[in-house]
Amino acid sequence: MRIFSPFLILVLGFWFSPQVASANELRCLATTGMIGDLVQAVIGQRGTVEVLMSSGVDPHLYQPTRSDLAKVLASDVIFYNGLHLEGRMDEAFTRARQSGRSVCAVAEQLPKQLLLHEGDDPDAHDPHVWMDPQRWRRVLLAIRDRCVLLDPDGQEIYESNTNAYIKQMDDLDAYALEVLRSVPEDARVLVTAHDAFGYFGKRFGFEVVGLQGISTESEASVQDVNRLVDLLVQREIPAIFVESTVPEKGIRALIEGAKSRGHTVQVGGSLFSDAMGDAGSWSGTYLGMIDHNVTTVARALGGSAPTNGWRSTQNVSSSESAP
Repeated sequence: MRIFSPFLILVLGFWFSPQVASANELRCLATTGMIGDLVQAVIGQRGTVEVLMSSGVDPHLYQPTRSDLAKVLASDVIFYNGLHLEGRMDEAFTRARQSGRSVCAVAEQLPKQLLLHEGDDPDAHDPHVWMDPQRWRRVLLAIRDRCVLLDPDGQEIYESNTNAYIKQMDDLDAYALEVLRSVPEDARVLVTAHDAFGYFGKRFGFEVVGLQGISTESEASVQDVNRLVDLLVQREIPAIFVESTVPEKGIRALIEGAKSRGHTVQVGGSLFSDAMGDAGSWSGTYLGMIDHNVTTVARALGGSAPTNGWRSTQNVSSSESAP
């Protein structure tokens, strides 16, 4: 179980040891690591943060356990993504609200005009907002505001911590824009296992195509595979990407299909989509996750990036190898 992000603690200038929350501390629960990192960045040492879903866990398919419900009911505030990302946890969130807990669907705090639609339904939105650091920045502000609401005495701390993390997010976003611009324009096509990179494509100017839809609950059909093989061959796309939370078989089928038609496609690398990397690794932080994805995509599609990606500019040490 991932409890906290060492890198974020380093950024804020202290080491944090989880302990039983006192009467003045916020006991925070986050569903995913991407949310948990932001919550930790905001509260610093003024509270505790626990994350339900560890690395490699698909939130679309996550089924809460009895112990998860106990954690929900033991928390002061529950931060979850919303937009049906954690669709199987609705009952737990309802129980939390009924018991008087503060419950915040962070992605649903964004203005609707900033959300991408799923299919033709105007009320169905893509939940993968974290793929765009500028949109995810707004989520950070929503978390800060909720913490201030629940703990007004901590406002100065929350605002200071938030401002420090915003600088990191903005620096990473600037790096991503620069590095991804190095990819030739005709190569800016991102083919992945499922359609989790729409916000990434919108922010950084990539056409994004997923074998599966926005949710991983439905399998790709033969028609889906054939359609994407046609795209790979016709556009001469050199690389496609697996994801850490999605089985590789669909991507392997695309590679074999393209090969049978005389076009060689490589696996450009593994991207982090619905979960971050292992706890304690660089990609086990939100910033590291985005850095890894940006650097991996740029290199695989003909662009260039520093040896250790954005982290090489931040004086952050890590034993994890570069993408």
